[in-house]
Amino acid sequence: METKNCQNCKNDFTIEPDDFSFYEKIKVPPPTFCHLCRAQRRLAFRNERKLFKVKDALTGQDIFSTYPAESGRKIITRDAWLSDNWDAMEYGQEYDFSRSFFEQQQELEKKVPMYNFNVIRMVNSPYAFNATALKNSYLVVNSSYSEDCMYGNAIDRCKDCVDNSHINESERCYECFWLSKCYQCYFTIMSADSRNVWFSRDCLGCSDCFGCVNLRKSSHCIFNQQYTKEEYEKEIAKMRLDTASGLEEARKKARSFWDTQITRHQQGVRNLNSTGSYVTDCKYVNDSYLIRGSENMRFCQYMQLPGNKDNYDVSNWGEDTELCYEIIECGENSYNNKLSRNCWPACRNLEYCVHLFSCSDCFGCVGLKKKQYCIFNKQYTKEEYEELVPKIKRHMDEMPYIDSLGLVYKYGEFFPLEFSPFGYNNTLATQHFSITKEEAEAKNYAWVETEKGEYKITQKASEIPDSAHDGIEQILKEVLECENCKNPYRILGNELIFYKKEKLPLPRICNECRFERRISDRLKLFLHERTCMCAGISDETGKYKNTVSHDHKDSPCPEIFKTGYAPERPEIVYCEKCYQQEVY
Repeated sequence: METKNCQNCKNDFTIEPDDFSFYEKIKVPPPTFCHLCRAQRRLAFRNERKLFKVKDALTGQDIFSTYPAESGRKIITRDAWLSDNWDAMEYGQEYDFSRSFFEQQQELEKKVPMYNFNVIRMVNSPYAFNATALKNSYLVVNSSYSEDCMYGNAIDRCKDCVDNSHINESERCYECFWLSKCYQCYFTIMSADSRNVWFSRDCLGCSDCFGCVNLRKSSHCIFNQQYTKEEYEKEIAKMRLDTASGLEEARKKARSFWDTQITRHQQGVRNLNSTGSYVTDCKYVNDSYLIRGSENMRFCQYMQLPGNKDNYDVSNWGEDTELCYEIIECGENSYNNKLSRNCWPACRNLEYCVHLFSCSDCFGCVGLKKKQYCIFNKQYTKEEYEELVPKIKRHMDEMPYIDSLGLVYKYGEFFPLEFSPFGYNNTLATQHFSITKEEAEAKNYAWVETEKGEYKITQKASEIPDSAHDGIEQILKEVLECENCKNPYRILGNELIFYKKEKLPLPRICNECRFERRISDRLKLFLHERTCMCAGISDETGKYKNTVSHDHKDSPCPEIFKTGYAPERPEIVYCEKCYQQEVY
């Protein structure tokens, strides 16, 4: 075990024996940034939700791109990028041992055309991006294998869902977060195998429930109280959930009830020796975030497609990723890739590469397709490649890149954050490491404001009919003003069909504000050391009364754990044992 001081935040961090074993296995030096600063740096290279209008570098026409014009990149459509009409090898260059590696890599990256956004095998989903195999979907991002969905992020293998985040194998769900195998659930979070559930949290195998928390295989419950089928339907009808006013009143009551109920310290199920938030079906996955079906990993985030193992510091997206380190947006059969971005599918043995497609054994390359043994987009023989790469790594140590803050980048460090082609405010980093524009500019991070469309507001949110049934077809012609941010938004035809089918009122806020409200429930990737809040016969705040006697009797539970729930949050956080005794 070794304690080091982080180059970036200046805090001490510990490298464990298992960490050293992994670094030795993949032949990289130990990091000089702590794991949180490494995560911030990687996530600043992913713009997941913002689109910009830019000029196509080939045609001069306007196209949408996740890369803003300010990025200095040459942007073309993905179809053009995948075509045989150009070859990134034409930009190949000799390695210059008189200059730093990162300086040369950045120059190459700005020369080679890059595709406008990540999509593959899409059907009738032109405004979905960072996505795989979507069909008839609109403004869905970071999602795979879903159909007839709108306004979602991390929607995997779902159908007919609107405004959801991090759900899989679900259908006809609305405004939900972290669901699995659910049907017709609304405003519900952290639940699975449930149907027709409203405003509930942590419910498994439930049906026809409203405002419930921690229920298992229950039906016809309201605020955890049992009703008959007839009583339940009568009470639900009184709530007028098909009106905006009724829905808002229901939301407030449900949220108030949530605050009186306990939550487990770690969100996730069916794990073995794993820590982190939203870690499910995992073995030996630690200090990680939003991971499904993976094993032997640490410091990883947003790997929601399963089949991953033996990775450190990997962000987005998974799907059979193995033996990788410090990569982002590299998935779908990714093996032994290091310090790279946006390289997929079936890439192997890459280092410091960007936008590679089905390549192997490449170093410092940009935009290549189905190539091997290349350095800076120049072809080498296997023998030449294996001789030159170690020399470049030594040179990176002897002539490191030093950024504008004085941070030193030798071999083994990910790309400097100041190299990100995105405005910091438009990246995943800002969701966990929020900073002001002034703070970003002081660190030489880009900051790019999104353009607001020139639309004339024709109707304010307060003027939208309260009911889901009051002649609302006219709304398709209106430009609405968001009740929250005052920006314009519209209701689309398929969206209106969904609201009518589910008997839901029209939203009063735009899809971006709905997203922000939804993820306000989501924990950040930080872990905090805390003590169980079970005080014996109740929780330490007195809001929740225990239903059974615990092993520690009337004394406070001494259990200490790592949790994503920060001490200032309102949730009543119990250790796994106390939680199990109360819920099961």
